[in-house]
Amino acid sequence: MLGLLALVSASIFFGAAVYVNIAEQPARLALDDVGALAQWRPAYKRGFAMQAPLAALSALLGAAAWWTTSDLLWVLGAVLMLSIMPTNRQLENTASGRTRDHLVRWGRLHAVRSALGAAATATYLIAAARGI
Repeated sequence: MLGLLALVSASIFFGAAVYVNIAEQPARLALDDVGALAQWRPAYKRGFAMQAPLAALSALLGAAAWWTTSDLLWVLGAVLMLSIMPTNRQLENTASGRTRDHLVRWGRLHAVRSALGAAATATYLIAAARGI
């Protein structure tokens, strides 16, 4: 059960991250620089408040699933979810400027976050399938 909860929380994280890359970031970049930055600030704050706890919860659940099953795929998924945190710090630091270049770079870094979420989700899915 712990592993399935890890999978669900990683999947929710991944879905939210991909939404930002596919829908929110392109819409933001269609605005002028002042409007784009004004939209980014509250969106990032709210997104972080949702995604950071999901990443932490998924990592804890993945570690707990590994502890109870000894299947290394669970801990690998947990490590992937934890590896998102340094990307968060880069995202925060990147957005300190007010230029379009910073927002574009932020979008690329966010894509890394989405890829890590996808990798963790896939890893948890494989681990869950092996346990069935």
